[in-house]
Amino acid sequence: MIIPDTAVEALQATVNYLSEHSLYLATAESCTAGLIAAALGSVPGGGKIMESGYVVYSPEAKHRLLGVGEKTIDLFGLTSEEVAREMAAGALHDSEANMAVATTGVAGPEPMDGITPGTVCFAWAFSTGGATALFSRTERFFGDRQEVMRQATCFALRGIAAFHRRALNGETV
Repeated sequence: MIIPDTAVEALQATVNYLSEHSLYLATAESCTAGLIAAALGSVPGGGKIMESGYVVYSPEAKHRLLGVGEKTIDLFGLTSEEVAREMAAGALHDSEANMAVATTGVAGPEPMDGITPGTVCFAWAFSTGGATALFSRTERFFGDRQEVMRQATCFALRGIAAFHRRALNGETV
C-alpha cells in the first residue's frame, strides 16, 4: 500500500475520529486516484465510515459526476481550490455522506497546464445542521509521483479532524 506502516496508527485514529463523530465520508479524488478511500478501507472499521468514493480525472467526469461547473474549470483550471471545493460539495450532494474530502492536482512527473508537479488542491466539506462548511487549501509536495500521491493522501486525512473541529465551532470557510 502507498501508506507506510508508520502511518497506520494515524490512519486508525482518523477512522476512530470519524466513527466517534458519526461522520460518514465520501471522497472525490483526482490526483490521489482513490488512495484516500483505499487507505481508510485498509484499517479495521474503515468500511463503516465510508459512503462512497469518486475517482474523477477528466473535466467531463468532474462535471457529470460531481457537478463541477464548466465555467469553474475554464476560469480556474483543473488544479484549483475552486474545483476542489465544487468536487467536495458535489460528493456531498450526490451521496448520503455528511462529510467529503476532495483532491485535484498534478502528481507529476511533468508540469501540466503550467502547474508545477507536486501542487495539490484540497477541499473538506461538512454538512452540519442543514448548512455546509467548506474548507480548502493548496499544498506543494516533493518527490516522485508515488511520493506526491502518498503525501497528499496523508495531508487530506489529517485535515479531516482539524477542519471538522472548525466546522463544529461555526466556521464555514
